[in-house]
Amino acid sequence: MANLQERLTDMIRPAVEALDFELWGVEFVRAGKFSTLRVYIDHPEGISVDNCADVSYQVSSLLDVEDPINVEYNLEVSSPGMERPFFNAEQMQPYMNETVAFELVAAQKNKRKFKAKLIAVEGGELTLSVDNDTLQVNMRDVKNAHLVPTFD
Repeated sequence: MANLQERLTDMIRPAVEALDFELWGVEFVRAGKFSTLRVYIDHPEGISVDNCADVSYQVSSLLDVEDPINVEYNLEVSSPGMERPFFNAEQMQPYMNETVAFELVAAQKNKRKFKAKLIAVEGGELTLSVDNDTLQVNMRDVKNAHLVPTFD
């Protein structure tokens, strides 16, 4: 699955960037006849519904020609939103001292799912503060991660 997502990311990125958006990430979720390809786009000025429609049109045309997915699927294009998912460690850099929800591939300190304060990002290594303890996690050991928004 990761290989498919990497191929899709490499395939879709030029089309998204040609429209002056950043490709934040790509998720392909297999669910029988209800599989979904999610394409997250970002822009410093935000993302509108029209932006999503423009990208959807371009990506859909590209996927029709390349045909990289051999099952039926729905294409969704959206902004990463307030609970933005993280697809790589570099995306976390601007969110130091913010709370991030993690799901790990394998448990560390008897936990697979937890919320942590992001302390540092160096290469693929994350330093997290969890329950007054410091935890080192490599991004390749992270199954899912997303920002936990806070409201003042």
